[in-house]
Amino acid sequence: MAKTLDKVDVVVVGVGWAGGIIAAECAKAGLKVRGLERGKSRGTADYLMVHDEYRYAIRYELMQDLSKETITFRNHRKMRALPMRQMGSFLLGEGLGGAGTHWNGHTFRFLPYDFQIKTMTEKKYGKNKLSKDYLLQDWGVTYDELEPYFDKYEKTAGISGEDVNPFWGKRSADFPTPPMKRTPILKKFENATTSLGYHPYMLPSANLSEAYTNPDGEAIGQCQYCAFCERFGCEYGAKSSAEITVIPTAMKTGNFEVQFHANVVEVLKSGNKVTGVRYIDTESGEEFIQPAEVVVLTSYVMNNAKLLMVSKIGEQYNPDTGRGTLGKNYAYQILPGATGFFDEQMNVFMGAGALGMTIDDFNGDSFDHSDLDFIHGASISIVQTGYRPIQTNPVPPDVPAWGAEFKKASIENYTRTLSVGGQGASMPHRENFMSLDPDYRDVYGVPLLQLTYNFTEQDRKLHQYLTDRIAEIMKEMGAKTVVPGNPISDYDIVPYQTTHNTGGTIMGTDPGNSVVNTYLQHWDAENLFVVGAGNFPHNGGYNPTGTVGALAYRTSEAIVKYSKTGGSLV
Repeated sequence: MAKTLDKVDVVVVGVGWAGGIIAAECAKAGLKVRGLERGKSRGTADYLMVHDEYRYAIRYELMQDLSKETITFRNHRKMRALPMRQMGSFLLGEGLGGAGTHWNGHTFRFLPYDFQIKTMTEKKYGKNKLSKDYLLQDWGVTYDELEPYFDKYEKTAGISGEDVNPFWGKRSADFPTPPMKRTPILKKFENATTSLGYHPYMLPSANLSEAYTNPDGEAIGQCQYCAFCERFGCEYGAKSSAEITVIPTAMKTGNFEVQFHANVVEVLKSGNKVTGVRYIDTESGEEFIQPAEVVVLTSYVMNNAKLLMVSKIGEQYNPDTGRGTLGKNYAYQILPGATGFFDEQMNVFMGAGALGMTIDDFNGDSFDHSDLDFIHGASISIVQTGYRPIQTNPVPPDVPAWGAEFKKASIENYTRTLSVGGQGASMPHRENFMSLDPDYRDVYGVPLLQLTYNFTEQDRKLHQYLTDRIAEIMKEMGAKTVVPGNPISDYDIVPYQTTHNTGGTIMGTDPGNSVVNTYLQHWDAENLFVVGAGNFPHNGGYNPTGTVGALAYRTSEAIVKYSKTGGSLV
């Protein structure tokens, strides 16, 4: 029998960036907050010996244990969904800080076009630019409304960058810290894109260019360019993450505590309100009920949606009828790119997760789509993350994939190879969605989340267009051999692509086409908030984290207001 704990003002399910922001802001406002994190406690001190590619990048030390819980996957509804037995396309984090611990640190704001994509697309190109199978919709908030929260998030994280991009939204303030180093590799990209008439800028980075103290008094270190960012925690405290920013801020108030090894399996609901959550202690097996005035789901995209599904809160999306919103509008990304082989050697083994340069000339609606059969685009970047030797063995396409010739070519080209890639936007499609699997369950007896997803014609056409543009850039950079990426066909859940999953708990102004309102308050339960990239009605041409941070700050204000007034916030 579950043991009922003392009631708190706010319970936060998942303590990463979103959960940490909600906890910090609510705790500073005097609310008693309890965070439930199914992973373990961790921080900078745990990463002092983190330079172990095999342990962290190959064996996924910081990731979710798929022997206990995974997802099932299929390309379409006629295919049987099967469990994902090891990490492939995306890497789900677990433990304090969540996926924000092992991220690279790219920190963008989605474009003004993204937030009003349906309105702006129809105004410029007409209502039939995409077929009705694409479930395009505005977000219900504008860039200008979110701008103060973008600014707050960037100042909390100390983001390093430069405001020279002509295509993104207007900023109320410059970046808190200067951009990272313009290395010779980045200058090669900068010179090539400038000569082609494009507008390169330093990638906004959570790997900080200099030591920084944020407005809450939290200190963030200076990046050492050690090349161990993605899939790794930062041993220097120089990659801004929740464990070194918002979580310590919340702790200092005395109003926040975290319960680790707490796997939430149900949100409890009565009438038009939720009453708390039920969780299992993953070490002892004990069950607990945590009552709360406000419940905030801040775990990863897929777990937020799954918890609502198993708790029967909201109507599950039905692709046959188009009814229901829960699980709808799942979107991923496309990754067009090109590899270049050069004569000269370069220091490719040094770098940082977000050390890079980007152009947005082919992102959003920065270019005319009138004669094109797709919308949106991608940020196109070169990122000097630092090549690690186990996973990086570049060879030209005419070289065998094994044997003596491969080894020789791999050694020769390790320091003579560069890649340029795009993060391509993904439009929601009626056949791409999340649901509960009817057959498979996790170790706690809860149904697994089922993902039904495939690339669409929009994806394929956009991918080919961008691949051609990227190959032109690589040629301009002086590569002796340019190898464009292959065209895409069906989506495969392996190998790794990005951890940029969106949708499933989308936001909007109408309960008929969204799960939560524009304050991320659930339409069916006024004291339930759902925060994360699942709120995005589509996926853009950037990493989602900066936009998640802005939404979390806006929602934290709403939760504090709700705690005083109650009722719907719209």
